[in-house]
Amino acid sequence: MSGALAIVVGGGPAPGINGVIAAAVIRARLAGTEVYGIRDGFSRVMKGDLDALEPMDIADVSRLHFRGGSVLGTSRANPTKDPEDLQRVVDTLKAKGIDKLITIGGDDTSFSAVNVQQTAGGSIRVAHVPKTIDNDLDLPPEICTFGYQTARHHGVEIIQSLMTDARTTGRWYIAIAMGRSAGHLALGIGKAAGATLTLVPEEFDQRPFRLDQLVDTIVGSVLKRLAEGRNDGVAVVAEGVVLDLDERDLHGLGKVERDDHGHMRIAEINVGEGLRSAVRERLAELGHDITFVSKDIGYELRCIDPIPFDAEYTRDLGYAAAKYLLDGGGGALVTMQGGRFVPLALLDMLDANTGRMRVRRVDVDSTTYAIARRYMIRLRKDDFASDDTIKQYADLAGMDVAAFRARFEPLVGSERPPLTLPV
Repeated sequence: MSGALAIVVGGGPAPGINGVIAAAVIRARLAGTEVYGIRDGFSRVMKGDLDALEPMDIADVSRLHFRGGSVLGTSRANPTKDPEDLQRVVDTLKAKGIDKLITIGGDDTSFSAVNVQQTAGGSIRVAHVPKTIDNDLDLPPEICTFGYQTARHHGVEIIQSLMTDARTTGRWYIAIAMGRSAGHLALGIGKAAGATLTLVPEEFDQRPFRLDQLVDTIVGSVLKRLAEGRNDGVAVVAEGVVLDLDERDLHGLGKVERDDHGHMRIAEINVGEGLRSAVRERLAELGHDITFVSKDIGYELRCIDPIPFDAEYTRDLGYAAAKYLLDGGGGALVTMQGGRFVPLALLDMLDANTGRMRVRRVDVDSTTYAIARRYMIRLRKDDFASDDTIKQYADLAGMDVAAFRARFEPLVGSERPPLTLPV
């Protein structure tokens, strides 16, 4: 008799988790395979809690793919920190006759998946379904992680509302978007919404960088906007910029705490409020009293119902993950490429230095990023090509041209060359 299949969710929520779970359960049960849902990520099974494994059937998941959140819950518990925890995970799964495991999560969960399969000596085969609204797993450029499109869709709606409020009330918003390691979500939201500017960590060539660099970039945008007769705007900032800040500035934003995987708890650092205060103070020094409001967007995007794209996408991923394991596969990342299932070896996806899945960052040399930059209202190299242009901004800053150049021209040093398209 063939063994059972289990499903576990790790990391933060993302729209579409339930779609993966439902599709996998249905496919496996139609094949006559027992299915167990693992409650609360690895947190309970790494303690040997058999009650964390709940039998699942088709009736338990019918129409579940429409709903956000995770019917199994999730956690960031890390079984790889202690070999005994990892062994307990394997022993607990084997006690239920489980020889197939679907893991749903990001880079940390994929690392746990690899270790479970290795610790089990291959007796538990794993298929990992990549999930994160950050879109930062190292998939082919055209393949997004599930949940990203839904998060971006609703993030755009929020930014559109903030833009209308900003213009109506004559104020600025600093909107902090999720994205620990990469700025895909911030850029996707900012570009689609037409935000005044978007800041992502990838645009800074030198790391760590100082908070002043972020602050002056926003201040330069405000001055350029004022020169156009507008005192409003919305800046979308990827939360991951704090990871590249100089330690002296980082600790000034709040207490630094870390989770079980060693990652900084960005939510504990008030990035938006810190930036808001610093920008307000800098503008006041330049003679401008402009209202700034900080707004974090992210948690309200993680458990929202998936849009049709993710509802369909996750059903494909869940079905493919279950069938791949049922057919004897294992040790793979589940992807859909060009409408076809393509398994990618998990071991090949790991970074040789960290042992964790490689991170896909925003390609700041791409055409899509270049176009995004050209829609932003921010200081550019061509602004500094003309003293007449710079004088407008310098006058608004109460500075002479030379002083303005000395202060703000270094900000455009990392700007890429002018965009040229093949003809």
